[in-house]
Parts: sequence; C-alpha cells; structure tokens
Amino acid sequence: MAIVKPFRGFRPVKELVDRIASRPYDVLNSDEAREEAKDNPHTFLHVVKPEIDLPEDIDHYDNAVYEKGKENLNKLIEKKIFFQEKSESYYIYAQSMWGKTQFGLVGCASVEDYLNNIIKKHELTRPVKEEDRKNHIRTTNFNAEPVFFAYPDNKGINEIVSRIIKADPVYNFKTPDGVGHTLWIIDSEEDIKEIERIFRKEIKYTYVADGHHRTAAAAHVGEERKRQNPQHTGDEEYNYFLAVHFPASQLTIIDYNRVVKDLNGLSEKDFIDKVAHHFDIITESAEILKPSIVHEFSMYLSKKWYLLKAKPGTYDDSDPIECLDVTVLSKYILEPLLDIKDLRNSDRIDFVGGIRGLEELVKRVDSGEIKVAFALYPVSMEQLMRIADTDNIMPPKTTWFEPKLRSGLVIHDLE
Repeated sequence: MAIVKPFRGFRPVKELVDRIASRPYDVLNSDEAREEAKDNPHTFLHVVKPEIDLPEDIDHYDNAVYEKGKENLNKLIEKKIFFQEKSESYYIYAQSMWGKTQFGLVGCASVEDYLNNIIKKHELTRPVKEEDRKNHIRTTNFNAEPVFFAYPDNKGINEIVSRIIKADPVYNFKTPDGVGHTLWIIDSEEDIKEIERIFRKEIKYTYVADGHHRTAAAAHVGEERKRQNPQHTGDEEYNYFLAVHFPASQLTIIDYNRVVKDLNGLSEKDFIDKVAHHFDIITESAEILKPSIVHEFSMYLSKKWYLLKAKPGTYDDSDPIECLDVTVLSKYILEPLLDIKDLRNSDRIDFVGGIRGLEELVKRVDSGEIKVAFALYPVSMEQLMRIADTDNIMPPKTTWFEPKLRSGLVIHDLE
C-alpha cells in the first residue's frame, strides 16, 4: 500500500506568490525562461533554470548552474521571501482550467515505494536528464519542484478535501495563461492521521502522471543518502520526496503530436499511397482536421490535411501497448515508411504538445523546417494505469497533462 507523509514545507509569502510561481523547468527552454524572467527577479525560474542568470553559452549541466540555483534559493529563504511551516502539514493544491478544477493532495511520497514499484511508472527515463535533476537536488538539498502523481479515486480523501476547501485558502491567483491556482493547508492532526491511514490501507498503488525524471532523480538521491549514512533509521527526510497526488478521474491528458523533417526519400504521392495501405483516408481539406476518436489520425502535408482511420488489424484493443495510437503510427508509418525506429534518439522527429494547438503543426510544416505532421487522439487515464499496472512502458512522448503544476508554491527540504 502507498505511503504519503506530511512535511514542514517552505513556501513564499502571500504577497509575492503570483510573481514567484513559475512554469516547470522542462516545459520551456533557456531562452524562453530568460525572456519570462527578465522583468521578474522573484520568479522561481531563477531556482529551477538558474542558467538564465549565467552567460548564455554556459553548459546547462555545468556545476556552476546547480550552485547558482542553490544560491538563488538560499537568498529567497534568507530574505524571508520563503518561510518554513511551523508544523508538518499536507496541502490541497487546486488548478482550474477549461471550466474544470482538479484537487491535488500535496505531500511526500516514499523512496521505498518507488523502488518497490508501489509507485507505478509508464515511461523510461533518459540518463542525462535524470542526472541533471539529481544534481539539482544534491546541490540545493531540496525537492524544488513537485512531481505529478495520480491515484484511484477514494471517497475518504474526497470527503476531507471537500471539507477543507470550504475554508479560506492561503493562496489564490491566476497565472498569465488563465489557469487558477489555489492552495489550502491541512494541519489538523486528525486529518493528517486519516490521510496517512487511507493511503496505507486503501490505496494500493500511485501512478507517475508527469515528471518521471524528477521522480527517478528524487528517489535515487534518497537512496544515495541512505547508503552514505551509517546511522540511517528510515525516518530521515531524504527518504521522501515532494509529490502532488490527484484523483485519476479529475485529470486531463491532451494530445502529443509528431512532426518529421523529411519523407525518407519518398515523393509525396508515393508516401500517401503507402500510408493508404494501412489507413483509410476519410477526408482531405485545406482546413485543420482534428482526430475525434481513438484510432483516428490527422496528417498535414504540403498545405493539406488528411483525416486517417487505422484499418482493422493494425491495432489490438486487448493489448495495453498494441491498442495505443502512438504504437499504430510507429508500426505502420514512422518505422516502415520514414525509417524512424528510435523515437528517443532520432534527430528527424520532434514532438509537439497539444497545448500549442494544431496551428503549431501548420506553422512548422509551412516554414519548411518540417515536411509532415501527425496529430493523434489523446490516450486516457485508464490506458495509462492499465499499462503501468501490467509493468509495460508507453512509447516516448505519449502523454501531455494540462494544466502543469506551478513550481515554487511549496518545496521540501531533505534535511
């Protein structure tokens, strides 16, 4: 069963929280972060993307980058812009977007749960990205950003959350993208004990929704600290890491699309003819066509959209991996026609989160940078959990969750 633990979080003073809260480190590049931070000395980007405060040509994995992040975080604490909670607490973090609100429980997840597969994963991590986040944690000694977890809906947790959110929150603000962010504290000993009990007794597994690299890095740093401490007891803070747990039914996965730089030597006509071997071409249009059901795809090539439907036999809905549209696309277009077999390492393919809209696919193809784009129907939480439960791994870049967690609302000290 799953472990969640309250903690004495560090969080920002209320009057600056909307200036501090930042997008996560991995959803914007350094140039975008530098631009976003240029008129805001308080943004948490100075902590999670500290290269923005160093020369532009610096190696982003240089030790000086992590030291700068530590320096920037320590300044926030020293100047009392961040303060530590007086007692161990949980938090409720609500996000409102597109007319719906999701309510996450902020607490610490267990390193042992990660190592013992109580925390279920659905993606592989890349060593260089994992090491980057390890170095950030090692140097700052904080989990500066939470990871995004899901858990099966639970009536008892829902009842506690419904009661707590009737009180005034400690933070309530909107970010420039229109997303509402609200935070409440749970510091009642009775509620804390009940939350811990429910997770230990009723919630068998939790699921990494977003943040596999941060999750792996946090767990492995905790494991390192254990090995390095001859007096290890299991109660140390490094045995836990910061996570926001959301009921699975409240989460939204949006499409994660693919763009390819060339047609692997094929003419456009030959390529379309070969695509038609395994896909029915339902519609052609100069206007954007968006997939509306599973096993439906849209393709943009030479200023024209094609709505494709996978033919029977190209997918197996009884298999957790073979039923995925990302698998179908790879198996019948990317691999045999475009010779893209390694999605993680090929420099001929790129991935575009659905939050950017299909207009982004048009923009990239029309610019000449990209030859063909594919839009996919999003996977479901049920598919994600089924894959994790069967210890399978999704193909790279399959899920895109919105809204993203804001960084800097509450952080976890490993000491």
